[in-house]
Amino acid sequence: MDYSSFLWKKGHRITPEGNRYLLSTGEAKEILLLKNNTMDMCQGPLLKKIILYTIPIILTGVLQLLFNAADLVVVGRFCGSISVAAVGATGALINLIVNLFMGLSVGAGVTVAQSLGARNRDEVGRIVHTAITVALCSGAFLTLIGILGAGWFLYLMDTPEDVLALSSLYMRIYFCGMVPSMVYNFGAAILRAAGDTRSPLVFLTIAGIGNVILNLFFVIALHMDVAGVALATIISQTISAVLIVIALMRRTDDCRLRFRDLRFHKRILGKMLRIGLPAGIQGSLFSISNVLIQSSINSFGQLAMSGNAAGGNIEGFVYISMNAFHQTTLNFVGQNVGAGKFERVGRVVRINLLLVTCVGLVMGLAAWACARPLLSIYITDSAEAISYGVLRMTYICTIYFLCGLMDTMNGALRGLGASIEPLVITVLGVCVFRVLWIYTVFQIPSCHSLECLYLSYPISWILTLAAQIFAFLRLCRRMRRPAAA
Repeated sequence: MDYSSFLWKKGHRITPEGNRYLLSTGEAKEILLLKNNTMDMCQGPLLKKIILYTIPIILTGVLQLLFNAADLVVVGRFCGSISVAAVGATGALINLIVNLFMGLSVGAGVTVAQSLGARNRDEVGRIVHTAITVALCSGAFLTLIGILGAGWFLYLMDTPEDVLALSSLYMRIYFCGMVPSMVYNFGAAILRAAGDTRSPLVFLTIAGIGNVILNLFFVIALHMDVAGVALATIISQTISAVLIVIALMRRTDDCRLRFRDLRFHKRILGKMLRIGLPAGIQGSLFSISNVLIQSSINSFGQLAMSGNAAGGNIEGFVYISMNAFHQTTLNFVGQNVGAGKFERVGRVVRINLLLVTCVGLVMGLAAWACARPLLSIYITDSAEAISYGVLRMTYICTIYFLCGLMDTMNGALRGLGASIEPLVITVLGVCVFRVLWIYTVFQIPSCHSLECLYLSYPISWILTLAAQIFAFLRLCRRMRRPAAA
């Protein structure tokens, strides 16, 4: 449809500027927002917009998790619990390596959101092209690190000998897909910052269906075991990356991608690093504590590893649904801060905290109540492994909403443009606390159990959440003073 002709016939004055239009009416603006699947976060009622914005993010996250879930279900049913343990053993380590660079996508999203809110059009274009360039370079670097270091990293985690070879193979193949993975995540961050959460959902639906079909083909027809599920994952990641690039190239606003404009803009890169690097460091340090916990779980044997991997994957569906509110809070706060509408920031945060609590309680308790039948989908050859999974879900799923509250407050702090505060709070409240717990409380003979290990999760969530709320209130007061003056 030719939107300029349509608006002209409707009696609106339009001035063409390349592929954009300078519009004189609010109605015209709304039509072009719809053309790009974009949402105006700085005006109008918040509750409905937040819900409509968040639902596609939840569904997108669920589809992303289905990639790994499909891996575990297929290998669990056709290859056995050792293969489940092999895939599960790589999760915390992959997150540790990848999260540092994935945090840069957070920086890209925040800078796009703030520039859109401030109506800084040229800045948005520079951010988009810098972000995709960073995605390509970081993906290539991660591929090299993963292929060369997989076996050594898994050995340092005390991965059992009967699992080590399969885990190393899975991880090396998985890291071959880092370039498309980074491109998709950076591209999705840009689209969400612009208000488009539907396109990433559609793209992952297509890629997810392909992933399941390829999993079954490679494992059942070609008998490739964990290598097959890893190969299926990187093919599906490539599909989603290609689709997101096409979507960015077809946009008619300032987020449009042009390959000839790909380059590093030093000032933009510096701003992106200032916000995104602390987020990446936070994610990596967060993963260090999880790696140490995984290493501690490994010491209880292959069955504990298998049950923990399956239980953790089921919990992931609860977590990803709650984490959607982190992304919503980040972008809504970012755009309103960029627009100078600080009075809306507090309302955005309160609504998201209420919604994430409801989602976390409902989904967490439902997952716990159905733990045994859900775990039986993943593990078919060991009742003891299932019992280990039930134990994990009892300690985590029932109060998982606390983690959702913590992540939402983290998004609020980053949306304000803060980078150091959320890093320090999370490192101390989650990472340092859990490491200290493992090397002190967990080492006491009477406390050397999986129950004691899992107890470190909720305690760290409560400590971190309290500190985040204090920091958020302090930053809001500081930002309002210049605005009031």
